[in-house]
Amino acid sequence: MQLQTIVDTPAIFIGYDAPNQWLYVDWKGEHDQESSQACCLLMLDSLRAHPCAKILNDNSSIIRTTMQLSLWGAWWVEEMRNAGLQYIAWVLPRSLVARQTTEAIVQAVENPHIGTFDDVASAYVWLQQQPVRVLQR
Repeated sequence: MQLQTIVDTPAIFIGYDAPNQWLYVDWKGEHDQESSQACCLLMLDSLRAHPCAKILNDNSSIIRTTMQLSLWGAWWVEEMRNAGLQYIAWVLPRSLVARQTTEAIVQAVENPHIGTFDDVASAYVWLQQQPVRVLQR
């Protein structure tokens, strides 16, 4: 992937993949509700600055997460949809506990469409195959 760096912190890397017209988001380390929300806001800002319909959301470097479903999360998902997001290819954490937390969140989201994967390569291929819908405003 050829990425234009948008955000690079110890907690998250966000880059724009111009050839594929999507964001690549690499979460790192441990995340609680507060750090997850801060990173989600960085994702929203990045999506607004680089409008695209797809995100490759890589959680394979997450060691631990305590993120939970919330009203804030529902607001965030709606804002991401409003910014044009249609698909998320979500690479699950390797840690079993973090994976279970992530799967509970993914199951609660109907739109955008989310595919879950064990590795970046599979997520990449799936995301490339998803057709972008032209949205009527």
